[in-house]
Amino acid sequence: MMSASKWFAGAAILAACAVTSPARADDSGSDSRKEDDAFLLLRDAVRQDDAAKAEFYAARLANYSIPSYVDYYRLKSHFRSASSEEIRDYLRRYEGSAIADRLRNDWLLELGRKRDWANFDEQLPLYVINDDTQVKCYALQSRALKGQRVAGEARALLVAPNVYGEACGGLIATLFQGGQFDRNDVLAQLRLAGEFNATGQGRRAAVLLDGSDKKIAQAIDLPAIALAKGPGAGHLEHEIYLVAVGRMARTSVKLAVLALNKAAPHLTAQEQAVGWGNIALWSSYTLAAETGEYWRRANGAPLSQDAQQWKTRIALRDGDWKLVKSCIQAMPAGLRAEPAWVYWMGRALMAEAGSTAPTAEAAQLFRGIAEQSNFYGQLAAEELGRLSTIPLPGAPIGPAEIAPIAADPGFQRALKFFAMRLRFEGTREWNWALRKLNEREHLAAAEFARQHNILDRMVNTSERTRIQVDYSQRFPSPHLDIMHPTTQTLGLDKAWVYGLIRQESRFIMDAQSSVGASGLMQVMPSTGRWVAKKIGLTDFVQEMLSDARTNILLGANYMNMVLGNMDGSQTLATAAYNAGPGRLRSWRATLTKPMEGAVFVEAIPYLETRTYVKNVMSNATYYAALFEGRPQSLKARLGTVAPKGYSEQEQQESSFGTR
Repeated sequence: MMSASKWFAGAAILAACAVTSPARADDSGSDSRKEDDAFLLLRDAVRQDDAAKAEFYAARLANYSIPSYVDYYRLKSHFRSASSEEIRDYLRRYEGSAIADRLRNDWLLELGRKRDWANFDEQLPLYVINDDTQVKCYALQSRALKGQRVAGEARALLVAPNVYGEACGGLIATLFQGGQFDRNDVLAQLRLAGEFNATGQGRRAAVLLDGSDKKIAQAIDLPAIALAKGPGAGHLEHEIYLVAVGRMARTSVKLAVLALNKAAPHLTAQEQAVGWGNIALWSSYTLAAETGEYWRRANGAPLSQDAQQWKTRIALRDGDWKLVKSCIQAMPAGLRAEPAWVYWMGRALMAEAGSTAPTAEAAQLFRGIAEQSNFYGQLAAEELGRLSTIPLPGAPIGPAEIAPIAADPGFQRALKFFAMRLRFEGTREWNWALRKLNEREHLAAAEFARQHNILDRMVNTSERTRIQVDYSQRFPSPHLDIMHPTTQTLGLDKAWVYGLIRQESRFIMDAQSSVGASGLMQVMPSTGRWVAKKIGLTDFVQEMLSDARTNILLGANYMNMVLGNMDGSQTLATAAYNAGPGRLRSWRATLTKPMEGAVFVEAIPYLETRTYVKNVMSNATYYAALFEGRPQSLKARLGTVAPKGYSEQEQQESSFGTR
């Protein structure tokens, strides 16, 4: 058995060999590197819940340049047994720092778990970021226990059971037992548990309703067995059966339809509508031709926010603008106010009036989002007759404006973390330091990020300004010496390639995805090998994907190949680059006639791909405006998406007389 001292020494050597990074912000030699490596091992020990190792490494960091993080990890290593005074002492010493706010987040969760509402209520107003769903659930529970009415806020918050944890489950129980939630509220949570595959939350909801937690677990996890047993007796048994119908539809809509039809004589009309809604949601993800009919059969059923949006998207694909309008009107106010649904409501009003120009009501909606520099803001501006342009920048940022940013301890900590490839910690420190800055100072911070080649922070920081803007920061074009000849040789739209890189990696050269994609253009190793073989790059090895020249060469060639396979449609090719050509071919095969590009994008089944395509196409439009020095049309770039084999003439004839 290896002794503890030998194990620690061996671990330190292995970590030192494994950690490679660019020059560090405060690197003064081997001692600094050893401390950084010990810090990384401290961090890992806490994540592995190994208090002994954590204390070993923390003891070697008594003079580390970022003591607040050393003390944070030392405290986290025994957090549940730490005294309130120990935690308060840390908060007093580092009050006002990003990591202290992180610790307060941790403590609030622990206080909520212990139902220590006195200390929870004391600490909650001091929690600055306040972005933790479970903390929000505990906060509402604390208020409800004091007799405050919080049901409305709770309904707006409780929409995604996969992030509930114990806190939100406890909130639901508290509200139900206190009379603020009724059975319909808990039934809505039961249905959501089915949609989100959240078995634990489904069990809790069933128990609150005096039902069987085993039956709901079976309905979610083993729907075929649950359906074989039939709908049972009583409304709750029927609801559990309908959850199983929805879960079955996830893998086979056909079998789910058979099960619902078989059970129909035992179900009320309302229960049948709920079942059709469950089927329609999963059918929506396949874009099947029957989906619109399933949604019609679900008329009157209570729908989750996801279901409401998909009912609207299918209506968009079907060109049923009357239904689009009624679906959006039925959404909760917060959802209805999102730019996507503001834009499509405006379009529905135009269609209702039979007008290609905005009606007064539609124009008012478009004006409400047209100043936003995002996908829907650009589309809304075009409806008002304004193409995408590049605003003139203000006075250049000078050294005197950057100096205070460079001297700020928060930005200094961020630089150190970025140099250590601790991007999460670096981003947290950077964003925390931005909180106290005005718009001009944001531009200075963005310029500071540019100087240190942290282009993702430059873009993100610059995007926060509204009055003073600098689009050269928001839409940088690094590696132009490589990009220009590559795209020119291929005849590829340079603006489109940069638009994709901005979305893929935010110009982080060593970016690595969870599935292994690498570099600026997030090229998968298998794709890299395939493209390299196609273009005759005989000496390719996987490590070359971290080289900017090779990454751009392979990524751009792959984009060009995908574009050719998608008949020159950037919209389709962008989706294929993200989701894979196979999935894109299956989505395209659902088309029966040409469709407006924006409608096709809105109904892409994968949230990640849907968001990705919107951002890439929006980015590309701005890049084109920068490169060409003239206004650009996002709608023209999105174009019309047609079934495979449609000729250009057929597309024009199909779209004749339409928008």
